Amino acid sequence: MKILDADSTAAALPYAELVPALVKVARQLREGEINAPERMVVEIDKASVLLCMPAIAADIGMTKLITVHANNAQFQLPAIQGEVVVFDAASGRRLALLHGPTVTARRTAAVSLLGIEALLPSRPKSALLIGTGVQAIAHADGLVEYFGVNQFWVAARDLQKTQAFCDALQLRHPQIAIKALAAATLATDLPHTDVLIALTTSRTAVIPAHVAATTLAIGVGAFKPDMVEFPPELLHSRTVVVDCLAGARHEAGDLLQAQVDWSKVRELPDVLAHGFVQQAVLPVYKTVGQAAWDLAAARVAIASLARTEQAP
Repeated sequence: MKILDADSTAAALPYAELVPALVKVARQLREGEINAPERMVVEIDKASVLLCMPAIAADIGMTKLITVHANNAQFQLPAIQGEVVVFDAASGRRLALLHGPTVTARRTAAVSLLGIEALLPSRPKSALLIGTGVQAIAHADGLVEYFGVNQFWVAARDLQKTQAFCDALQLRHPQIAIKALAAATLATDLPHTDVLIALTTSRTAVIPAHVAATTLAIGVGAFKPDMVEFPPELLHSRTVVVDCLAGARHEAGDLLQAQVDWSKVRELPDVLAHGFVQQAVLPVYKTVGQAAWDLAAARVAIASLARTEQAP
């Protein structure tokens, strides 16, 4: 069994391969070829949970075990820790142990990239990111590497920390233009951008209601019923697309608190299968994640490892 650390896991998961792998998994999900039950959430304490996410396909299976300890910052420890165990479906032979948070970050960003590809009429050139955490870094990397986005705005509550984030991102991608914004200014001075992505754990809406009709707004960070990134008025004025309908019904706090009409909510695998009729006003896209997306990442990693072993 190969054991990959965070850097090795990231190197094994290029976005150019992750996105097509997600397309394949989405098709297999619709056709019943992947068994991916809803994730099990086990409370550790009031601020901590254990997440267990298994998925099985004909070729491989995997289980992601993640712990989320919201108070870990005071101990200088990461809030999210865990691993992905990948095994051969036919024999159960363990194939790889991947760094769980890295898999989560990169496959989540790839799910956003796939949504952009499916829902935006043309390739994005600009993006506004709300949040400065791990997911913001992964999404910025993905937008640059997969689409070639070269214009960024980044907004968060602490402008000094936001500027530091922008400076670090500029070093990672010297070719981009990037500007730090105070989150409070978005209510009155919202940049016109192709894509707006919220990547927070906020309990109140961080995405403005007056998003331009030609901007695709994506909510990534709110993964509990009490978390909210979208304002209700925006959700009620646009078509809503989710990555996983079953998961969204339980975890998408934005949609639950807005009491959206679930009969009108579309799921990404269905959009990929049947297409999306472009409208004058772009939809909004909400992701909550599911184990099948991790299985797609596991396939990419296993293929990457196989190429490495075959190299002279």
